[in-house]
Amino acid sequence: MAFTRATGKHRRPSRMQRGTARAAGVAALAGTGVVGSLTAPALAAEPAAAQTGLTPVITLGDAVADRIDAQAAAQHEAAREAAEAAARKAAEEAAREKAAEEAEKARAEKERAAREAERERLNTFVSPIPGSYVSTGYKSGGAVWSSGSHTGVDFHAASGTPVQSVGIGTVVEAGWGGAYGNQVVIRMNDGTYTQYAHLSSIAVSVGQQVTAGQRIGLSGATGNVTGAHLHFEARTGADYGSDLDPVAYLRAHGVSL
Repeated sequence: MAFTRATGKHRRPSRMQRGTARAAGVAALAGTGVVGSLTAPALAAEPAAAQTGLTPVITLGDAVADRIDAQAAAQHEAAREAAEAAARKAAEEAAREKAAEEAEKARAEKERAAREAERERLNTFVSPIPGSYVSTGYKSGGAVWSSGSHTGVDFHAASGTPVQSVGIGTVVEAGWGGAYGNQVVIRMNDGTYTQYAHLSSIAVSVGQQVTAGQRIGLSGATGNVTGAHLHFEARTGADYGSDLDPVAYLRAHGVSL
């Protein structure tokens, strides 16, 4: 009598089927990142498929799942902290750059203001006798002047009236000037010259630096004069004969007469 068994029932998996199932299980664990956390003894404890004829099924316990969640959370927190640190660093760098730009801008503005103030100081001119007026004009004719005409202007002033430099310059003459009496000649900052004559006293010396409004002497009646006053000249050079119109000269430098 012959016996048969139903096809496909109670048949032990072939070696190929067992190997395929095992590989699939290992691949699934590798995708979760926990293959390394399973120890060899744990796997060894499972009955061999060859002995049971069953395909092994591995389940993850709560402890392993919690460990994976904790690792993921730690990685997320580390990434968040790194992003915040990078943002703070970028903000600090931007703040430093802005502060440097502001400091440079302030420095440049300070230098510009200083240059402007220096230009204003160098270009500041005043009247040789504040509040006075021209009593004898430039190029006035008469026998009193050896050249036949007035080479400067006379400012009305009683003897002893303070006389001041009209601008910044260097004293090139200070002393007796013949017909000019006691005189001071100053080389101005712009290269021109100014002369102050008939002084009763002199308060500066040759080589001295003077500023606009600085007292250089007192008016008087020394030299060839008929009365006390200040003779003022503007010149292109230090010597007689290079005269300019003194009123036009002062007005060109902002002095109202």
